[in-house]
Amino acid sequence: MSRIGKMPIAIPAGVTVDLAENNKVTVKGPKGELSRVLPEAMDIKLDGDTITVSRPNDLKKNRALHGLTRTLINNMVVGVTEGYEKVLEVNGVGYRAQKQGKKLVLNLGYSHPVEMEDPEGIETVLEGQNKITVKGIDKEKVGQYAAEIRSKREPEPYKGKGIKYDYERIRRKVGKTGK
Repeated sequence: MSRIGKMPIAIPAGVTVDLAENNKVTVKGPKGELSRVLPEAMDIKLDGDTITVSRPNDLKKNRALHGLTRTLINNMVVGVTEGYEKVLEVNGVGYRAQKQGKKLVLNLGYSHPVEMEDPEGIETVLEGQNKITVKGIDKEKVGQYAAEIRSKREPEPYKGKGIKYDYERIRRKVGKTGK
């Protein structure tokens, strides 16, 4: 049995969960609304203030989808109550970030500034010129947008210049040695 899949999901106060046909789950909460179509093989039951996910049999595919389905529903519930955020740091001489309306403008040592439009449902907040916080209710979209920002200038191992996550450790390399 899946250790994650068999755990029930508690629905906090102020959150409503709707189950439609084809396993379409809609979660509404104080921060917004999320909906997602989940695999039809999984059996999702809503009893009172808990959701349980079970699988019909022990086929390899169903075992794989069991924990995933439960985690996706849990991420939706957490998203509409608390939300998700990722923090990025811009390191390097002359590297900085600015906000112009819904645009994030990055100066990363290229001959031009890199402009990125915030996707719908995602908000970027700047703390100073070198800390970017990506916030939203959809965990997948927050992580994807943070990865796209990071990919504009990934950290390099010699001087540590680039955009990195706040928890990320850059393995530094020793440069050239002179004779």
